[in-house]
Amino acid sequence: MSTLAKAPLPLLEQCVETLEHLPEYGLLRAPEIGLAMVRGRAEGTGPPFNLGEITITRCVVQLGEFSGFGYVAGRSKRHAELAALCDGLLQHPDWQDRVQAQVIIPLQTAAQEKRNTEAAEVESTRVNFFTMLRGEG
Repeated sequence: MSTLAKAPLPLLEQCVETLEHLPEYGLLRAPEIGLAMVRGRAEGTGPPFNLGEITITRCVVQLGEFSGFGYVAGRSKRHAELAALCDGLLQHPDWQDRVQAQVIIPLQTAAQEKRNTEAAEVESTRVNFFTMLRGEG
């Protein structure tokens, strides 16, 4: 679900379009925008505190006997609906393998490539500081 929620919408749409003959689905909860409280911890281990609110969009779809849920950060109703659709398809035994191969794995690969590119860009600007002793004394 994290992969679907964090994927760029154009790439998610492109991957979902590769799935042929998608089953009909209905909206149990149409995409809606709301707020959620984000909590944090001082230094990662301290007592929790309310950091602030984040805009989220959620959607629930019905695919036969399966329900798919989608929660994404931001205000993209289309993104939440596609994430919910993929969640429902992942529960369906006839669709699990296709969704994994055509949607999830390409999205994970793209996310890893992006992380690698960003890490390489950061590494190229790294400055190594060192201390040099002066020969006085």
